[in-house]
Amino acid sequence: MISGPSGAGKSSIVREVLARTDAFFSVSVTTRPPRPGEVDGSDYRFVDRPTFEKMIADGQLLEWAEVFGQYYGTPAEPVLQALAAGRTVILQIDVQGGRQVHRKMPQAAFVWVRPPGDAELRRRLTGRGTESPEALRRRLQTAQQENRAAKASGVYTHIVINDELNRAVQQVVEILTREQNPI
Repeated sequence: MISGPSGAGKSSIVREVLARTDAFFSVSVTTRPPRPGEVDGSDYRFVDRPTFEKMIADGQLLEWAEVFGQYYGTPAEPVLQALAAGRTVILQIDVQGGRQVHRKMPQAAFVWVRPPGDAELRRRLTGRGTESPEALRRRLQTAQQENRAAKASGVYTHIVINDELNRAVQQVVEILTREQNPI
């Protein structure tokens, strides 16, 4: 599980880790609209609210949460199939989802990604150009709450500070290697 606040660099890290390993990436499903450049089925599966709610009711999700008024979740079937085939699976999920997965799969590796500080997080979120001032304020406040919740949860046993992308990616690759080949 790779989690962290919005703007921490989770997507960039995951993209690079996937390029360097043979891990399987679990594509999350969401009700939010795609951002510019996002591809349905690759970045997320974009669905409407009734479809997502049916997935919840049918037990099709390994985890799910409502974040900023939109649903996000992990379809269970592709994850379970990849694990059954002996693949390493990477889930990119929020702290709520991390807690849910931890209850079901406590043996998984849980990585919390943090930006080097609040100023850098603000710069990254502002640089996206997708946030209104109110949404930006809310995301920054939520990031602080998520960092506290992740620390208090006891779920995240690995912390990666994303101050330099290549270093953060290498740390995650090393975590995957250690978790796959424990001493």
